[in-house]
Amino acid sequence: MDETILQFGTGKFLRCFLDLFAEELNQGARPAGKIVAVQSTGTERARQINRQHGRFHAAIRGLEAGQVVDRTCQVTSVRRALAAAEDWDQILQAARSESLVAIVSNTTEAGLALAPAEAPPGGPPESFPAKLLAVLLARFEAGGDGLTILPCELVERNADQLLDLVLEQAARWPVRGDRVEWIRHECVWRNTLVDRIVSAPRADDPLAAEDPLLAVAEPFALWLIEGDATEAGGATSASGLPVAAHPAVEFVEQLEPYHLRKVRILNGAHTALVAKALPLGIETVREALDDARIRPWLEALLFEEIVPTIEDRAEGAEAFARRTLERLANPFLDHRLADIALHHDTKLTTRLRPTLEEYRARFGRSPRHLAEILGRPKGTVLG
Repeated sequence: MDETILQFGTGKFLRCFLDLFAEELNQGARPAGKIVAVQSTGTERARQINRQHGRFHAAIRGLEAGQVVDRTCQVTSVRRALAAAEDWDQILQAARSESLVAIVSNTTEAGLALAPAEAPPGGPPESFPAKLLAVLLARFEAGGDGLTILPCELVERNADQLLDLVLEQAARWPVRGDRVEWIRHECVWRNTLVDRIVSAPRADDPLAAEDPLLAVAEPFALWLIEGDATEAGGATSASGLPVAAHPAVEFVEQLEPYHLRKVRILNGAHTALVAKALPLGIETVREALDDARIRPWLEALLFEEIVPTIEDRAEGAEAFARRTLERLANPFLDHRLADIALHHDTKLTTRLRPTLEEYRARFGRSPRHLAEILGRPKGTVLG
């Protein structure tokens, strides 16, 4: 089976999302192909994937339509993993492959930024947009076809933002105009929105000792892609959308209302819990929802501050918030607040601060719970 996807990111989320989707499709009549996973910073996770020959497990646990779901899938869709720091030449070679059709990324919100002084590449660039630019230039110079770029970072219009950063880096180096035009027009940049809660396994999970890459996900999964499914050739593996046939993938005309609802409510709740519950010694989202000090506070944040601010722009915001509380309280997941706390200040800026500012503008007063979270020195959580 050909390598069709170059994936920037090797974390739990992509292993239980894209990698699992590809695995499920590869077992059927419309295979997605194999994945080359790239660890952008560090090396250990890429090395662990290779030690396990690209085989790891995704456990799906939770409630679906009122029924308990508890199944474990072995994922074999990742053929190999490469570390940018050590395997840059192999990454460029993968980019030149005729079978490659898509690049998928999940570098978190903090990954969509340029380094202050990025030297023209003689080795791996520092920032992710510069790495992506170098990869696309290698493909152009090899005479390859354009690729579909599918970022999973939780920022609004993520592909548009990523393209802008790539073009800005191209201007800084600089890059010749014909290459820039190829990147802009021959590659397809698709705004997307991802939704699935993924956590590390519990310490007593019997499979964790056998598989250090085991991750646990809720049954719900959704990947919204803006635009028509027939763009760039339809929904087959040759289209640049290798996993388009998966039932969790949906195409929508406008992504903004879905993005607003999901990032402000679900991701906003996660980031708020880091600020409120972690200093109290609460370790997981589930424990926070079970705590009498936290759940009423979170409900007030959601239904008195976040939902009223966005409900005229995000259909079904209140119902989504109620469903979010159910998902956060999933008794099968131990979603660690310390994991969610990664890049906490960036997440505060993108997930909660816009709601604070919009609430003040709309209602003429400060939202108490949001102000409690955001009115503190950068780099701290509530104590």
